[in-house]
Amino acid sequence: MYCHPPAPARVHRRPPSLAGGASLPTIHSPEPDISFESMGLAPEVLRGLSDMGYTEPTPIQAKAIPLAMTGRDLIGSASTGTGKTAAFLIPVLQQLTGTKTEGLRVVVLTPTRELALQIDEQALALGYHVGLSSVAIVGGMKMGPQEDAIRAGVEIIVATPGRLMDHMRQKHLDLSTVQFLILDEADRMFDMGFLPDVHHIVSRIPDERQTLLFSATMPPIVRKLADSILRDPQTVAVDPSKPAEGLHHCAFSVADDRKEALLGRVLSYEERMVSVIVFVKRKSEADRLARTARRLSGRQAASIHSGRTQAERIEALEEFRTGRCPVLIATDVAARGIDVSKVSHVVHFDVPRSSEDYIHRSGRTGRAGETGEVITFVAPEEEAEFAAIEKAIGSTIQRDIMPGFDTGLDGGSGGSAPSRGGGGRGGRKRR
Repeated sequence: MYCHPPAPARVHRRPPSLAGGASLPTIHSPEPDISFESMGLAPEVLRGLSDMGYTEPTPIQAKAIPLAMTGRDLIGSASTGTGKTAAFLIPVLQQLTGTKTEGLRVVVLTPTRELALQIDEQALALGYHVGLSSVAIVGGMKMGPQEDAIRAGVEIIVATPGRLMDHMRQKHLDLSTVQFLILDEADRMFDMGFLPDVHHIVSRIPDERQTLLFSATMPPIVRKLADSILRDPQTVAVDPSKPAEGLHHCAFSVADDRKEALLGRVLSYEERMVSVIVFVKRKSEADRLARTARRLSGRQAASIHSGRTQAERIEALEEFRTGRCPVLIATDVAARGIDVSKVSHVVHFDVPRSSEDYIHRSGRTGRAGETGEVITFVAPEEEAEFAAIEKAIGSTIQRDIMPGFDTGLDGGSGGSAPSRGGGGRGGRKRR
């Protein structure tokens, strides 16, 4: 049987595979009788959910929202793309509905600027009918407008720790009225060295608060942070060691010096590869690969990495989000900060350094119950790293061949020599 490039992912439909890949173990769906309506949410919150197109809760939302609505501190552990943002925003918005307290009431801390901007966007949308204001406080942007929003009495701040500390040093902020503290991607904040800032910020927030901590992984240092700032927390988890539900996975064996040509071939199937994020390890590769992708596929491609200005990153994301630029080349630094719906495909141009990076990169597609395709290019020298990822996630990912690009290695899955068919589109599955 010959395989063809994948059709674009559609909600609740599994996309045909570019390479006949395999679906990994999936997260169990919530019980059928759990719905947003059955949670007792206020009409204003339900209207916000309807505006956003949310029809039923994801597993992490079904577990976290009812518990957080009781006011208890909460630790949430789930992989990227499972609806974590709504899982912590909805219970907070529910508790604030109909209340009239003045001043700053919610602080959300997150490791990257892009993620902060996207959480702020969701807070504004979900909380529109509740009547709450929100602002993103991030670096790379002028402090003046942020200060103006703070002084105007904004109720929700979504911030990176460094920029929030800048405003605290300038005495722009009064944290004494904060009722809710949310830490998102706590493990990533540790990786980026933000924990000292986090501890300082938390020390300025009243002890009488609700704290929600979300993290894809729970290394000892993050567990220690949780123990120090949460009170008798309830823990909810949706198998963070596995990729999110609805993803279809496959891999190509390809020589390292042939990866760019293979990417050009894959991206050339324009009618199927509708919205694609390609992840690379280094920012120097991102700009060069964007130029190569444009040349080889004839399609618009942009890059996003830490070396670009905030304005450039926002512009690139907006062009990708609107479809004007269907291909986005990104580094791991940006992986957790990209939250764009309807991404049809993620391509790992390089094998990720760890299973956690594989999961976070892959989580840019198939978000919140949708489906998506994940493709990995595996060079011979990356076979060991890829095998370690398969072992960590507990599944062997299907290997397939694109004629003219195969290395002759089968990654341990066995197989026959590549064979042309179907007009040269795709290759034969390994048996």
